[in-house]
Amino acid sequence: MLRNTSNSYGWIAIAIHWLSALAVIGLFVLGYWMLTLSYYDPWYRLGPWWHKSVGLTLLAITLLRTVWTLLNPKPTLRGSTYEVSAAKLGHVLLYGLLLVTMISGYLISTADGSGISVFDWFEVPALITGIPQQEELAGDVHWYTALSLVILAGVHGIAALRHHFWDKHDTLKRMLRPQK
Repeated sequence: MLRNTSNSYGWIAIAIHWLSALAVIGLFVLGYWMLTLSYYDPWYRLGPWWHKSVGLTLLAITLLRTVWTLLNPKPTLRGSTYEVSAAKLGHVLLYGLLLVTMISGYLISTADGSGISVFDWFEVPALITGIPQQEELAGDVHWYTALSLVILAGVHGIAALRHHFWDKHDTLKRMLRPQK
């Protein structure tokens, strides 16, 4: 089952969800680690190359995910009215933080007018430059939204575990494999 149903997520939504989760965690860890690198560290240039390439790939996946979400039915959320409202708000915040984090990362990297190489396959051009203190402002936004994103993703994961183990809902199971 590739597509979602009103009862279950399909394989495409499941794969995009877990790829996004791994990318967000990996990018945060890599970004945080890059702050400790000195100019003479061999990873000083390689770390940002990976960070930017994976980040732009995640942006493409997030845009694909948004389109996929709009074109597919959404499985019915389980829980009380409060829990369903909180889940919807949480998902909107996750998408918003994802997009702001990636756009601010793009603005950091292109502030000097240079494009971004994606795995040396192609280059994403610098479209927005010349904003006063662009690199510094975008850097602050990038850090705080990335930190907020990881914290909210952690809360999201804890909520899924709570629903699975405490409430005995099939919420987590539906995101691990399609249900009938």
